[in-house]
Amino acid sequence: MSEPVTGEQYALAAGPYQAVVTESGASLRELTCGGRPLVLPHGVDEPAPAASGQLLIPWPNRIDRGRYSHGAAEHQLDVSEPARDCAIHGLVRWASWQVAEHEPDRVRLTHRLLATAGYPFRLDLEAEYSLDASGGLRVRMSARNAGTVTAPYGHGAHPYLTVGEPIDACTVTLGADRYLPVDDRMIPSGPSEDVTGTGYDLREGPVLGGRRIDNAFAGLNRDGDGRAWAVLSGGGRTVRLWADESHPWMEIYTADDTPKPREGLGVEPMTCPPNAFASGEGVVHLEPGAGFHGTWGIVAGA
Repeated sequence: MSEPVTGEQYALAAGPYQAVVTESGASLRELTCGGRPLVLPHGVDEPAPAASGQLLIPWPNRIDRGRYSHGAAEHQLDVSEPARDCAIHGLVRWASWQVAEHEPDRVRLTHRLLATAGYPFRLDLEAEYSLDASGGLRVRMSARNAGTVTAPYGHGAHPYLTVGEPIDACTVTLGADRYLPVDDRMIPSGPSEDVTGTGYDLREGPVLGGRRIDNAFAGLNRDGDGRAWAVLSGGGRTVRLWADESHPWMEIYTADDTPKPREGLGVEPMTCPPNAFASGEGVVHLEPGAGFHGTWGIVAGA
């Protein structure tokens, strides 16, 4: 009997919410509320397109030419995005993750990341997905340095939010005061800049229209619980993504270069900006035995 190419499928349900998480990459393959998708889904026999629903560990986004230094050592990662000569989205998004716990509304997956030539460190990783009938999806991502030397670390996640129609007519709200400009290879071209007066100012929830965005945002405004929120609304529906204070960056991607252009909005909570291993900005330095975690989630409605 054949098995899905994305491995084991872990179904979750609570109230109106349902989700499916895959063995492949511990990825979020589906998330619905009342039967309506909150993220762009993909098929059980379809490798996650354009990083859809994947976890980005031990770095999110790109590293210029895959090169970085750590301490006195220089490292060369495999160039996983040849068109831009970059290493992109970490090392575990296609890996097999093992189930540690699976309940009707929760699943916890683990992965042991062993050393490679470009990342000679060892991490024990966990991803816990849980659903709540009123609070929606909550995802907790954890890492522990199981090696003997300090390891550079960052993480992110890559869901595409959807309200069931193309995003051009939708409003997008992100309380972020600054954005990071990039060059034609999507590498930061300078420090973050004020969004005021630019097409990157999403603070008042403008209609997206023809804006093309693939940029990281900082200076995130937070609520009383320390959460930053990104909101997509259209066609009478709303979906909201939140991230805790472990995620000072949020990437917004209008999905122009994907198999389903502009059908969903990439909203990526990140612990560090693009090219962080090379620039050093926002990198977590995990000492042997030390751990790090961050939490984000998605909820339907206003």
